[in-house]
Amino acid sequence: MNQKPRVLIYRDFLLPRSETFIRNQAEGLKRFVPYYAGLTTTEGIALPPERMMTVSDGMLGRLQSVAFTRLGVAPHLAWQAWRCHPQLIHAHFGVDATRVMRLAQLLRLPLLVTLHDYDVTTSDADLKLLAPYLHRYIARRPRLMKTANAFLAVSEFIKKKAIERGFPADKVLVHYIGIDTARFSPTPNSAREPIVLFVGRLVPKKGCEYLIRAMAAVQAVRPDIELVMVGDGPLRQQLEQQAATTLKRYRFVGAQSSDEVRAWYARAQLFCAPSVTAETGETEGLPITVLEAQAMALPVVSTVHSGIPEAVIHGETGLLAPERDAEALRECLLQALQNRERGETLGTKARELILSRFDMTRQISILEDIYAQLVSRSSGVPRL
Repeated sequence: MNQKPRVLIYRDFLLPRSETFIRNQAEGLKRFVPYYAGLTTTEGIALPPERMMTVSDGMLGRLQSVAFTRLGVAPHLAWQAWRCHPQLIHAHFGVDATRVMRLAQLLRLPLLVTLHDYDVTTSDADLKLLAPYLHRYIARRPRLMKTANAFLAVSEFIKKKAIERGFPADKVLVHYIGIDTARFSPTPNSAREPIVLFVGRLVPKKGCEYLIRAMAAVQAVRPDIELVMVGDGPLRQQLEQQAATTLKRYRFVGAQSSDEVRAWYARAQLFCAPSVTAETGETEGLPITVLEAQAMALPVVSTVHSGIPEAVIHGETGLLAPERDAEALRECLLQALQNRERGETLGTKARELILSRFDMTRQISILEDIYAQLVSRSSGVPRL
């Protein structure tokens, strides 16, 4: 029996809780076997230990981590990778890809890079202020653009931003990350509670302050509606203080497992993703939570931001407000909350769109076609 080819999935930190989409995509592969490589592990999502390797393994792990970060050289990782005989490397985020591109060249493997959001939307000036290692990303980015075989943008918006940043247009493909529409599906006979739900990291680009402002106005009309915030991040304390002084009913429940998040989707009456462009220029790519909520037939209110309008069609599959406009966000929230039949129609149409455009099985099949083309002609660019 012929052994399935292997793909090395690279992410600096294996694997943050917020990145279940990377594991789901990799573990959903049918024609390839995923192995995982990274700088180090982190508390978050469990991965198969027999298919994991990190730079920080072994007695010289710390020294190798420094060398890998600064020079892209990690003999122990290269040896581990060579032993598993991958056919290609798939790196997530451009920053991570600049670390692993020398390994791809050393092993003579094609390199595929998924561009998600901040790696192409945050300005170089702001990247330099965020962390020293991002200076190296900026310096290495031209080489990455030249040597990587192809780039996958998670939305048309991210493709546009990548090309504006200088990524070769003929190497950038749009590939939506899929949703498990069997797992994320409407729960029969579930009773929706008067809850507006947010799920995500509590960081500036998520726009949570505008949601809290909008909810204060919503609760003036509908005091029974509760805001539930699922997630954690550097803005949590500030947002909790804002909610405490302006809202009647709210809960911050912290980071939750995928199963717990799904349970919240099943309970809520409405999902809100009030995303904004941060002062640094950083944007979303296309929030997975928006796709998951829609797959559950949960009505979505969001903003005209990044790739969101590619999945939330205003007035058809959801409602959209301009960025940073709490009053417009309030109007959208009340439209869906006050007319439950309208909300249910939006939710039904949203699930239909997810099934047709974002189903994980279909999207993984397309990804594996790209893998196969890269393996068969690593000097070329796959065509969809």
